[in-house]
Amino acid sequence: MWNVLEIVVPVFAVISLGYGLRLKGVVDGEFFRQVNGLLFYICLPLLLFYKTATAEFSANFNLGLVVATSGAVGCGFSLAWLYGRWKRFKPPVQGAFCQGSFRGNLAYIGLAIVYNAYGDVGLTRAAVLLGFLVPVLNFFAILALTLPGQQQQQGNYRKIGIQIVANPLIIGSLLGIGWSFLQLPMPVILERSLAISTDMTLPLALLSIGGSFSLEKLKGDIWITATAAAMKLILLPLLTAALLMLFSVSGLDFGVGLLMAGTPTAVATYIMAEQMGADGELAGAIVVMATGLSALSYTVLLLFLNPPVG
Repeated sequence: MWNVLEIVVPVFAVISLGYGLRLKGVVDGEFFRQVNGLLFYICLPLLLFYKTATAEFSANFNLGLVVATSGAVGCGFSLAWLYGRWKRFKPPVQGAFCQGSFRGNLAYIGLAIVYNAYGDVGLTRAAVLLGFLVPVLNFFAILALTLPGQQQQQGNYRKIGIQIVANPLIIGSLLGIGWSFLQLPMPVILERSLAISTDMTLPLALLSIGGSFSLEKLKGDIWITATAAAMKLILLPLLTAALLMLFSVSGLDFGVGLLMAGTPTAVATYIMAEQMGADGELAGAIVVMATGLSALSYTVLLLFLNPPVG
């Protein structure tokens, strides 16, 4: 139990620090919006490139892990979609509910938890996995928001499609994977520059999550919000664990896959819901509830995995 606390508490302590800094007025919302831009366009792509480019591709790529985690996302999407149809949710609610039930905050919280649990080797595996999962998550997110028919303006679809193709996280990951696969040498100056610049990424990401956290978003139908959060924090990890075992994924890869599956709902679900005509209030509420409850769900997951502290 003490090992688990050593993994979970530091992550959520930094998140709480970010929330406290904004609450006390030390920094404001505009500061964290700027930090989010820095993270999304610079820090996280550099981290993903650095960790994947300097890793031995054959030793850190596990096809079973990629297929199992991607399959779990597809299953999570399908179950959330069918549940929404069964409950006859209105199209805007259906889109926000479905997306919030499977799309996790892999880059900000997932990488930090994996790093605390498994150290640098776990972070490298998670970065490689992230490169393959981000396109899958974006694909199903678009399906969740477009299938209900809540947005008929094709220009918005085109805009979102371009944003996905040009996603800095995808670009950084794929460049790093390609660099590693081709076994290109990393110049010492570049490697040391990346090592220094990427050290700030995970702390800034956690501070940003806390700074963006707002209880005011916890509005609307609490039952729908709680159901989506439960599907994300409980059902998706269970589906992932089953598929990981089906594909004979074990050891470090099993732990990384399960911890990435256990991430709370991504903040991006709120942004995309607003852009594509879904219920933004519900999307924001799911993000807040899932993030708050993930401290407990991660404690349970880590007790099950019992990893060494990274």
